[in-house]
Amino acid sequence: MPRGTLEVVLISAKGLEDNDFLSSIDPYVILTYRAQEHKSTVQEGAGSNPQWNESFLFTVSDSASELNLKIMDKDKFSEDDSLGEAIIHLDPVFEEGSLPETVYKVVKDQEYCGEIKVALTFTAERNEERYTDQDESYGGWKESSDEF
Repeated sequence: MPRGTLEVVLISAKGLEDNDFLSSIDPYVILTYRAQEHKSTVQEGAGSNPQWNESFLFTVSDSASELNLKIMDKDKFSEDDSLGEAIIHLDPVFEEGSLPETVYKVVKDQEYCGEIKVALTFTAERNEERYTDQDESYGGWKESSDEF
């Protein structure tokens, strides 16, 4: 069961549906891992090819293995519109430690509607390595048993 910190670097998106009538879309991303949620900055007027280059940290403490990226369009006078979402399976990053910039499909209503580029890094907690053979050199039961 992985425990540690997941760093998500939100890089860019392309090919998003520009559904605003009078202006370009203002995309942002809601990143969700279990109950943890982060929101990127809104790229005002960026249209269908926004650039973020932002990092987000999530605490990993169980075997949940999906990161959800919901791409939204910020609207001033109405509710924000969903542009689609990408679901990233995290097992490969838990095994490898990091994944370079990777492009994931953005899907809405089971249809392809763009791409999002993300890099992932998983840093495992260190306390799993507490009991190793090296610990015996710091003293303990071996030395104390020699005194009797």
